[in-house]
Amino acid sequence: MQPALAAWLALSLLAGTGAEDMCGAPPARSIPAPQLSPEERLSPHMPEALRCDACHAIAFQIEEQLRRAEGKVGRKALSEPDYVEVLERSCSQGWESYGVQELGGEKRLAGPGLLRQEPMSVMVTGGPWPGRLSKMCHGYVGERGEAQIYGAHRRGPAALRELLCHGDKGACAGGKAGGPAPPKVMPNEL
Repeated sequence: MQPALAAWLALSLLAGTGAEDMCGAPPARSIPAPQLSPEERLSPHMPEALRCDACHAIAFQIEEQLRRAEGKVGRKALSEPDYVEVLERSCSQGWESYGVQELGGEKRLAGPGLLRQEPMSVMVTGGPWPGRLSKMCHGYVGERGEAQIYGAHRRGPAALRELLCHGDKGACAGGKAGGPAPPKVMPNEL
């Protein structure tokens, strides 16, 4: 009997039906990648529907970089040349950890500092996303100015997000696409 069982097991493995299938293991799930429109694939600009998420990612990265720089000098305020350098470095970083996921049929930007990320989905990273985020970040610094951005940072993460994303001209203002604002973080929660 044992030679027959060994032969059956060998044939099963060669045929691709291993012991997992015999034990009732669930079949592998196929998770499709988000289908990107031509604008999402080819445009040099961040698509309108993703700008609010992108703004929150940028605010998160700026906040993190400034917080780290202040930590190196003992949490005191940075000098103007120092925070200008940190903001430039924040915008010029690689941004490779960000990409697009499809959540409930809606495309969302995903990465550090963003809510509503789905662990069991495919995220499309690289491509145009890092360049778009960098371009938006430099745009915010140019429009708002380093001093205003740093002042908002000193008031707390909620103030920085409000300045960049939720003001009259913000990417999340006035019911634009991109979903609700994340919960406010009080300055003492840092």
